[in-house]
Amino acid sequence: MIIPATRYRDPEAALVFLTRTLGFAEHAVFRDENGALIHAQLTASEDGPQSGLVMIGPTGNLAEPNEFDAFMIHPADTGGRETVSIYAVVPDVAARYARAVAASLEVLIALRSEPYGGLSFTIRDPEGHIWTLGSYDPTLPARGT
Repeated sequence: MIIPATRYRDPEAALVFLTRTLGFAEHAVFRDENGALIHAQLTASEDGPQSGLVMIGPTGNLAEPNEFDAFMIHPADTGGRETVSIYAVVPDVAARYARAVAASLEVLIALRSEPYGGLSFTIRDPEGHIWTLGSYDPTLPARGT
């Protein structure tokens, strides 16, 4: 199993964005003694972890650097470019696209049918991370196989 993870400067806002706007569901949220989010696990749908997980956490800061700071960089520090994006298989692609558009997110690739099957769209989230949501499930046999 591979579970993608990414970091946010404002993980609280990211948690709200991912759940309310993109429709992810909280699987587990861990907080420190002051209530600050230190790690969250989200599922692609209400079906639970079998629908796929993504993990988010905070970036470090000058006062409290994070051990990943030496290995990862925020999209804002790269001119908005990323080396990895996240693809989530979701059951209600068109509805989530409508929510993303209503939230005035930057749409990188509009809702479209893919030649290999399914619908998908790609957005940039408020902190610059790139997300594709689609109905094509690469774990299922491909057409023509």
